[in-house]
Amino acid sequence: MVAEAYPACWIDASAGIAGDMLLAALIDVGADEDRVREAVASLGVPGIGLHTSEERRGGFRCRRAHVSVDAEDATHRHLPEIHARIDRSALGEPGRAAARRTFALLAGAEGRVHGQDPAEVHFHEVGAHDALADVVGTVAAAEDLGLLRDGAEIVCSALAAGSGTVRSEHGVLPVPTPAVVHLAAQNGLALEGGDLLGERSTPTGAALVAALARPGVFPAMTVHAVGTGGGRRDTVDRPNITRVVLGSRTSATPGSSARAAVVLEATVDDLDPQLWPSVLRAVRAAGAWDCWTTPMIARHGRPGHVLSAICEETMRRSVADAVLRHTSTSGVRWSAWQRESLPRSSVTVEVGPPDAHRSVTVKTVSLGPGVRRSKPEIADVEAAAEALDLPVAAVYAEAVRRCHELDEP
Repeated sequence: MVAEAYPACWIDASAGIAGDMLLAALIDVGADEDRVREAVASLGVPGIGLHTSEERRGGFRCRRAHVSVDAEDATHRHLPEIHARIDRSALGEPGRAAARRTFALLAGAEGRVHGQDPAEVHFHEVGAHDALADVVGTVAAAEDLGLLRDGAEIVCSALAAGSGTVRSEHGVLPVPTPAVVHLAAQNGLALEGGDLLGERSTPTGAALVAALARPGVFPAMTVHAVGTGGGRRDTVDRPNITRVVLGSRTSATPGSSARAAVVLEATVDDLDPQLWPSVLRAVRAAGAWDCWTTPMIARHGRPGHVLSAICEETMRRSVADAVLRHTSTSGVRWSAWQRESLPRSSVTVEVGPPDAHRSVTVKTVSLGPGVRRSKPEIADVEAAAEALDLPVAAVYAEAVRRCHELDEP
């Protein structure tokens, strides 16, 4: 079976992120600037333009994105008008969907901050020409790099929160700004504190990350290029840049999906064994893809178990809380892993005679074109076998056969 390569992208926002910084980094890493410029121009904003330049931030070379119009765009646009412009743009459908989602997230966060319906929000962050160009330009660049097609992966680091205050149309706001905090809370974004001064991550930058990427660690990939986008200020505490690393990840099975995962563990040697089934159910309900126990000999020779759970980084806190609440452990450890999974689906088949058939769910995974592996849900099989007074093995085999018949012409 031939290996297939998928585009992969890592966004380093440890020094902050803004719409123009991410746009510049994607052009710097290899996106076609002319195609990005055409997408921005297709928005139909009078006189809107985009160009880039090379500059230095903190001694590092970077690319800067500059948006211009013939006159100051003071129009306060609502979300429906913005979506209409995006729908008429030169973006492909994946790009239009990503741009619409970015503005919907941004308007939703600002709406929560100001107590407004997202459709009624009209303010600088959504309506101004620079935000329109930043979002559509970034999405166009991602589309040009193949990062919006199926199988591609965009991962982003924690966003630098910054500190202090920033002046806006609504007055002086604390940093991180309320909209950034709401975007992080609603979309599982990680914010990183520290001693960085000023606004480091803007609402537009956070909304783009929420729409395009997932939070996590640097993904396993073959690195092809590195791009650097600079902000408007040259700060002394850390270079005001956003980095983008572009590469590819290889899957031995076409269609399979590789992604970062977190494995949590806890050592437990004083839990009543009767409680383990309920513990495992609670950990799965908290967001773990799977969890299990491994027998071990603990301190002082006591028998015990290591509880392990695997989940996304965004669910780590929830899964850890479930382990701490439902077991007697006083601590949880975790580490970052990589996980590859096959495309999967499920179908429902009927087993037994026509006048007394029972439904059984069958999970299937694809190993490539025309090659599938099927596994009936054992609980459904056992229930059907009991109702039909048939051996479990016979019902299991019939469910697999019925599933395979669905593939026949």
